[in-house]
Amino acid sequence: NRGHLLWDPASPMGSWRESGKRRAGSFSEWGILFSHPRDFTPVCTTELGRAAKLAHEFSKRNVKMIALSIDSVQDHLSWCKDINAYNGEQPAEKLPFPIIADKNRELAVKLGMLDPDELDKDGMPLTARVVFIFGPDKKLKLSILYPATTGRNFDEILRVVDSLQLTAYKKVATPVDWKPGDSVMVVPTLPEEEAKKLFPKGIFTKELPSGKKYLRYTPQPE
Repeated sequence: NRGHLLWDPASPMGSWRESGKRRAGSFSEWGILFSHPRDFTPVCTTELGRAAKLAHEFSKRNVKMIALSIDSVQDHLSWCKDINAYNGEQPAEKLPFPIIADKNRELAVKLGMLDPDELDKDGMPLTARVVFIFGPDKKLKLSILYPATTGRNFDEILRVVDSLQLTAYKKVATPVDWKPGDSVMVVPTLPEEEAKKLFPKGIFTKELPSGKKYLRYTPQPE
């Protein structure tokens, strides 16, 4: 299975049962899907704990969150208690987002999420730590794959969301190590005169030995 490629439509995501009784295909704006190898595992528990603490930040950005694991709904509900306890909260059977119960690995297979090197006790492949971010057009905008031994950095995922949303609506790109509020780069395809009209705060062009004027910076547009 080739998995999902950037700009693919998110059509396989519409009909799987999950603990939150909400379909992944119901995203009204942006959406993030993050998969986990298994319930009741150490790294996954810390990840979902962090995701729960940052749920309000994703909500502010109009990003709907949904997780996926290959265990049952009942396991998910029980696991939620552990995750909330890890966060120092009451061990409730819910999180601020649903967890898809992909017990038969149907969705994991369709989206190319299975890790052939990580097997369960029955020799079946587990889901990898995948992050998919979808735009309002239901197309995949970003895909990140982590090995089972490396937990995700959700602060970096938020930074990526900020970049994706900014560059989706403005003719800019975000440079290395960019953070919200930093200067951005004018896309190379934008003619100079048009760029001046679009970015009234000014454009700074870095002089280079080649003489080419492709490093054009401007304050982050509103």
